Amino acid sequence: MSPSSFPMRSLQALSKALHAREISAPELAEESLRRAAQAPDAVLWTNPELTRAQAQAAQAALDRGEAGPLVGLPLVHKDVFVTQGLPSTAGSKILEGYMSPFDAEVVGRLQAAGMVTVGKASCDEFAMGSSNLNCAYGPCFNPWARDRVPGGSSGGSAAAVAAGIVPAATGTDTGGSVRQPASYCGITGLKPTYGRVSRYGMIAYASSLDQAGPMAQSALDCAWMLAAMGGHDPKDATSSALAMPSSLLEWEGLAADAGRPLQGLRLGVPEEFFGAGLDAAVAHRVDEALKALEALGARRVSIRLPRTELSIPAYYVIAPAEASSNLSRFDGVRYGHRTAQADDLASLYSRSRSEGFGPEVQRRILVGTFVLSHGYYDAYTLQAQKVRRLVGQDFTQAFEACDLIVGPVAPTVAPRAAELESAAQANPLADYLSDIYTLGASLAGLPAMSVPAGLATPAGGGSPMPVGLQLIAPAFEEARLLSVAHRLQLATDWHLLTPEASA
Repeated sequence: MSPSSFPMRSLQALSKALHAREISAPELAEESLRRAAQAPDAVLWTNPELTRAQAQAAQAALDRGEAGPLVGLPLVHKDVFVTQGLPSTAGSKILEGYMSPFDAEVVGRLQAAGMVTVGKASCDEFAMGSSNLNCAYGPCFNPWARDRVPGGSSGGSAAAVAAGIVPAATGTDTGGSVRQPASYCGITGLKPTYGRVSRYGMIAYASSLDQAGPMAQSALDCAWMLAAMGGHDPKDATSSALAMPSSLLEWEGLAADAGRPLQGLRLGVPEEFFGAGLDAAVAHRVDEALKALEALGARRVSIRLPRTELSIPAYYVIAPAEASSNLSRFDGVRYGHRTAQADDLASLYSRSRSEGFGPEVQRRILVGTFVLSHGYYDAYTLQAQKVRRLVGQDFTQAFEACDLIVGPVAPTVAPRAAELESAAQANPLADYLSDIYTLGASLAGLPAMSVPAGLATPAGGGSPMPVGLQLIAPAFEEARLLSVAHRLQLATDWHLLTPEASA
């Protein structure tokens, strides 16, 4: 098999080929490096020597017959995970050239499982954005249509997987930043329960919301990665001590009937997810996916999530408040960008931060500082926390009537970059509305994922673009999510669609 013909898509297929000696880990690594070099908008930083050394070690394990399923498989990490041997910048000029002396826990666990790091993926600066247009090192584009965005903030990770640069990537999801780019790029992306995956070594945006997750072609691939990534970490005070399931693809709620494995599964369909603002073509694709689940035995149940609209203002108070605190450490003194124009300590702080942070990060820091300030904390931050609790109660009540909540990931397919930039000039907050369906699960700390649901023609015309089906489960029920998504993907081929095949 020629390296250039490697189908860099399925972790399962590549693992099988590695163990059968049809390909080698160094060959896979070299091909991924070659493809990454051709897509600098998606993969910001590489270190070929590091990648080759990891690939050689993986091959040695394969040759000894000591290799697990992930050994030798290439991936990229979102550039918010600190990584030895590679720059860790969070897509920001304020951390330009920063080299971490240690690995994030997620990076270390996946390396221990034998995966090979190809590079660091582009992202919105400090994970603040829904388009990947906020990266200080340039925008990333959607491989399905380069005039459209890949979503954010994990847009580089999603684009790298969709384009076949690597078969898997890590992302982070604070308000939808794994699920939305997965939807826009036609891949599978999982946001685990808050606390399921360690945040140690993950450059923080909003500490009570940030959660790392896998991004790959299929639910099975994501299950493989989560099994390696997840579990308790004593270095993270928010890490759950709850044990990982022995199998992430064997939820006990599934029927034994192979023909109708989802018999009896109750799919909660929120009325609030299908109102004004949802594009008709996206709604049609989501309905087709629901019909496919019904053909496997599931049934729809109408539910209410009445505080869905309130999740936007609540999130955009809570997240900036936490960001203003987390980002105060970037002051031009200890590490990161330091201005050359400082006259005193105050100007050192202000100039370093003004030069290092981009407009969106500055906006959220200012908002966060305001809502935490004396006289405004009770009016904004405290009220937002109360709304957050009520949003969580909505989900708790909904799960009394259903097993999973289903709906769209985003109101539209991936928008054109130029249209977003034009809209942002008129209203910098307009992009926040695209998070309407993802924020609730984040505020409630619930596991949720995006599963490909086919292609839809954009409302303004153009070539068909991917649509994602969102699945939301009760806390720590990742096995439920992945099992149902896996059964859907066994019955459909939407997750196998690629930009090249659809061109």
